[in-house]
Amino acid sequence: MLKAIDKRNVTLLPGVFRERMNVNREYLMELDTQCLLQNFYLEAGIIMPGLQVVDDPATANLHWGWEAPTCQLRGHFLGHWLSAAASYVATEHDIELKAKLDKIVSELARCQELNGGEWIGSIPEKYFQKLADDRYIWSPQYVMHKTIMGLTHAYTDAGNEQALEILDHLSDWYVHWTDAMQNINPHAVYSGEEGGMLEIWTSLYDITKNEKYMDLAKRYWNPGLFRKLAEGKDALTNSHSNASIPLSHGAGKLYEVTGDEKWRTITEGFWKNAVTDRGMYCTCGQNAGEFWGPPFMQGQFLGETNQEFCTVYNMVRTASYLYKWTRNTEYADYIERSLYNGFLAQQNANTGMPTYFLPLMAGSRKKWGSKTRDFWCCHGTMVQAQSIYPDLIYFEDTQNDKLIISQYIPSRLNYRRGETDIILEQTTDMKYYNDQAFFDEHDDSQMSRWSLKFTVTSSVSETFTLLFRVPSWVKGTPSVQINGQEVTAPDISGGYLSITREWKNDTIKIFFPSVLVMEALPDMPELAAVVDGPIVLAGLTDSDCGLTGDFSNPREFMMPQTEHTYGTFPWKQNSYRTRNQPKNIMFKPLYEITDETYTVYFTRK
Repeated sequence: MLKAIDKRNVTLLPGVFRERMNVNREYLMELDTQCLLQNFYLEAGIIMPGLQVVDDPATANLHWGWEAPTCQLRGHFLGHWLSAAASYVATEHDIELKAKLDKIVSELARCQELNGGEWIGSIPEKYFQKLADDRYIWSPQYVMHKTIMGLTHAYTDAGNEQALEILDHLSDWYVHWTDAMQNINPHAVYSGEEGGMLEIWTSLYDITKNEKYMDLAKRYWNPGLFRKLAEGKDALTNSHSNASIPLSHGAGKLYEVTGDEKWRTITEGFWKNAVTDRGMYCTCGQNAGEFWGPPFMQGQFLGETNQEFCTVYNMVRTASYLYKWTRNTEYADYIERSLYNGFLAQQNANTGMPTYFLPLMAGSRKKWGSKTRDFWCCHGTMVQAQSIYPDLIYFEDTQNDKLIISQYIPSRLNYRRGETDIILEQTTDMKYYNDQAFFDEHDDSQMSRWSLKFTVTSSVSETFTLLFRVPSWVKGTPSVQINGQEVTAPDISGGYLSITREWKNDTIKIFFPSVLVMEALPDMPELAAVVDGPIVLAGLTDSDCGLTGDFSNPREFMMPQTEHTYGTFPWKQNSYRTRNQPKNIMFKPLYEITDETYTVYFTRK
């Protein structure tokens, strides 16, 4: 099993992922602390200044949308905020976010005391009585899971001890409730969108070794989905996507904590059900309208409600579990494509706001959320998503003495290997002048984001192996240089480029050759999308105008557009213009689309 490198040792360097992290961080700081806490205050009976009577809701200092006091999901967002902020504290040593987080946790402790010492919810306890009575209520366990998750990360990533104390008291409430449900209505524990509870209780057991957390995990570890997966059935078609995916995380965490193979089998079976036996859009999404579609029928469900963002984030987390266990690059490739065509594509580069769905029908436009008036579920997962890049890049295979570079995101790793300090940096192969990026004048005119540079600096000479993932989209043999010397026969096997040597002060340059490909829909092979490496391209057109040419060789009718820019990259990356078409159009990465009308799938003419 691979070991993820501690995120505290990873720092993102300039590039698109760094930019998106920065935009997200500014949004986390921008949100008003009282508004983040508003629903916890209201539940605890705390009157917020100036809000005893709200004369004009339009100007009141309150968050609205799904955070409005009238919404049954109110308060879900704060847990996501805590998780994201805690991640920045760990990776960026962000003292401003740390101070804000500590203040919020102390106020939650105050609310818990006013609620009687156990309950710390933004919703009433009586919502859980509705579950017991089999009456409709909108996902109270989902809401509470976010709070528990956020407090857990406030402890593990931001070192807030008070957060663990709050969880200790809150878990007592859950012990009492789940005990009562065993006699009253055992099904209630498996309702209210409880999917995340299994993982979080197992995680708290792993952290504290307190048996009450494992007892709580056992109350959640027998959902109907697991039984269907064990029977080898299609357990997902037409079921709610995001209610099911977190259950695979719970099984994954149980496997890592207990070592019981049955839990690993469940997570692997889930992946087979969700991806292998179902197919997916070119972007990696598998769902429409938040529901799993039938296997290999993506074309039938093209529309405005494809790829809910929560599902993208959560499937990346499932893939991360499987990648750690297997080292199989299939999962890392899936993560990479999801990062570009989900994490980036569904975040507004200027405001940081999410789009709930990613429309894939012809003539689509992204609908962006607002900063304080929507707070969809995807709003919360988006602020978390932009904080987890450092978790995804580097891994250790300690048994075989190997350090793995899994994702190609410009970053610096401070790596302690025994008594040796090692710094590994990866960047696009550029020179920097006054913070502006220019490709090396000796780069043979190579203008590609996949021309990568790695530097290894070791405090003493140290021999070990670096493994570089060779993405599935690479065409041909990667070119490799070590300290300026060409490697004529690079060692590539099992999806990795392997380099073993005595490292001291060394530079590795790798170029991954790629080609444009057309990816067709399984049930409508006449419709295909243009994909450049892992990056889906979108045509700037309000209709499917069709493409004429050989779909096995898109370069026949697609010409690169490489004009100079002055942002992070010195050239416009992955942009093309069609040629020899009745109507020639521009294509650009789907993640660069903000307010333009676009089309992803085109008819073969």
